[in-house]
Amino acid sequence: MPTDEATDLIELTREICRKDLAPKVDDAERAHTFPEDTFRTLGRAGLLSLPYPEEFGGADQPYEVYLQVVEEIASVWMSVAVGVSVHSLTAYPVATFGTRAQQEALLPGMLSGEQLGAYCLSEPLAGSDIASMTTRATRTGDDWTLKGTKAWISHAGHADYYTTFARTSDDGGKGLSTFIVPGDAAGLTFAEPERKMGLHCDPVAQVMFDGVPVEGARLIGREGDGMKTALSALDAGRLGIAAAATGLAQAALDAAADYASERQQFGRPIGDFQGLAFLLADMEAAVTSARATYLHAARLKDAGRGFGKEAAVAKLVATDAAMRVTTDAVQVLGGAGYTEDFPLERYMREAKVTQIFEGTNQIQRLVISRQLLAR
Repeated sequence: MPTDEATDLIELTREICRKDLAPKVDDAERAHTFPEDTFRTLGRAGLLSLPYPEEFGGADQPYEVYLQVVEEIASVWMSVAVGVSVHSLTAYPVATFGTRAQQEALLPGMLSGEQLGAYCLSEPLAGSDIASMTTRATRTGDDWTLKGTKAWISHAGHADYYTTFARTSDDGGKGLSTFIVPGDAAGLTFAEPERKMGLHCDPVAQVMFDGVPVEGARLIGREGDGMKTALSALDAGRLGIAAAATGLAQAALDAAADYASERQQFGRPIGDFQGLAFLLADMEAAVTSARATYLHAARLKDAGRGFGKEAAVAKLVATDAAMRVTTDAVQVLGGAGYTEDFPLERYMREAKVTQIFEGTNQIQRLVISRQLLAR
């Protein structure tokens, strides 16, 4: 059962979404504006650090609650919800694998609401194949120097720190390590943002490391454990994307149901026609199923049980549902749904990338099938 504190957090999120996010989202997405002030608002409300320890500035909330907050944000502004999920992902390696000294030094800033992180894993030629990454960290005394290029990085050029995975040896997947790179580090530069189909307020670009110096104390976990760290973080990150996709699908369903109740044809609301009513029912079933899968995985995580397969299922089910529901919502509105006068066309464009990032849905099927067969 949700606690009073959890209920209050979700209600606070809804209020902030209604008052601060909803009035801005349409104009900001059209202008491709980075919502820095919005992240500050969420940070001051404590919504950027919910699943992390209170002693370091977090809120000690269950992952189940954190994900419901992400869903609420996504139902109003998907770009911001994705940003919240990415930021949470960037703090995960320090919170989970960092030493006590590293946690004391780094987490208060990460969880303060005043900093925003970026997660540098993918590369131009190393997307799903993490083990083939070429960005390299070379020892310089007690410290490190990073050289290489990361791709498809959210918050590139806007982040205060970059959680970065780099090769420290040539031992394949066991040769990767994790670093926290300050956003103002010398030699850190950024390409022009990618021109994307959607999520226009989530700038994504290449991040270039040209001899970037990193202190030895910013190596997180043991040298060579970067693959384990990355995969563990992605299990948690996939749940964030699943929750965001569910919120997006819910927004599309709500808009379609409202329109079907109001739009008249042949003397009655179009929702009275069984063909359309059943379509809405299928959309509701898809959204409800998506929510159930991510909540189930979150409850396993909160209980300290394995949840990797369930996270992959949640990501697969929720993002496929988002694509299907947003597409059907456009169909409900007919020609109106294809115009920018309604947000459905934006929802449909935003849904597509959820099937791609944090591991494509083909990768999710690989993860699920391998775990099933390994039994």
